[in-house]
Amino acid sequence: MDVSFSYFISQVFSNPILAMTVALTLGVIFVNGWTDAPNAIATCVTTRCLPPKAAIIMSAIFNFLGVFIMTHINASVASTISNMVDFGANTQIALIALCAALFSIVVYSVGASIFGIPTSESHSLIAGLTGAAIALGGADGVNMNEWVKVLYGLVLSLGLGFAAGWGVCKVVTLLFANTDRRKSNTFFRWAQIAGAAGMSFMHGAQDGQKFIGVLFLGVAFCNGQASVENMVIPVWLMLLCSIVMGVGTSVGGEKIIKSVGMDMVKLEKYQGFSADLSSSLCLLLATLTGIPVSTTHVKTTAIMGVGAVKRLSAINFGVVKDMLLTWVFTFPGCGLISFLMAKLFLLFI
Repeated sequence: MDVSFSYFISQVFSNPILAMTVALTLGVIFVNGWTDAPNAIATCVTTRCLPPKAAIIMSAIFNFLGVFIMTHINASVASTISNMVDFGANTQIALIALCAALFSIVVYSVGASIFGIPTSESHSLIAGLTGAAIALGGADGVNMNEWVKVLYGLVLSLGLGFAAGWGVCKVVTLLFANTDRRKSNTFFRWAQIAGAAGMSFMHGAQDGQKFIGVLFLGVAFCNGQASVENMVIPVWLMLLCSIVMGVGTSVGGEKIIKSVGMDMVKLEKYQGFSADLSSSLCLLLATLTGIPVSTTHVKTTAIMGVGAVKRLSAINFGVVKDMLLTWVFTFPGCGLISFLMAKLFLLFI
């Protein structure tokens, strides 16, 4: 299969469906960098370790590095996303279904925002791909051996995120119990900046890989390949997705940063560091094992775990409700929209 950049560009300009698929994918990556990546540096900003603009620039750089480096080293998350569904042997129809899946994410996100339902681009992407695959091939269009990793991701982001946050914060509390407060604050200021950089890196590694997998599917369909199994993702595709995510992050996100960092738990510097370190470790584990997770949910549950070290009442259980709403509505909601969109698009073939 020809996966050269020159061939890709020529196909984008000659194939309107591929062009639409690429535009939608890059648009979602940009929005993800804009609205989701700032969560990675929320604690760093709200504990005043870095000003918002400096933190955003740092996050953009490390998101870029996370997408590029981790995809080059281990592309298992991208492979999971690519292989979790089967759009059938007709690659032209498969490309239309893929476009319907991406379009459903936009429709669902807009509709959810109107009704105040929290969303996750990661869950929307998984639901959209699944709905479109079922529209083409029924239940056989879903590879359950790969899709079950999504269920693992739900458990990982909720249970392990909380446990890791609690455990890391407890250890840090014990280690620095007798340390001078001013000295420890100076240490944790720099440690939290490093932790936020690591969190941004792992956000790029997780979320960037998800959309690389989708874009790679589009390239494969355009080449007449019905699957991307055992195929190597080209470097130019990693660069393209990482640059778009980095640009999206650099656009802004100050309101999101302040909202997430202050609404969850009122954090001190050592708590912010504990949340960043624990969530980064969880994301690293998920990325290396090919488990797609919501980076926002991992960070959120880690913050809850950190807050629980002092007292359970420090946890904002309204956030827990929002996460549950995301899981309850996103998978069936976005999946159904994608199913209907795929059926509608196929009527015009």
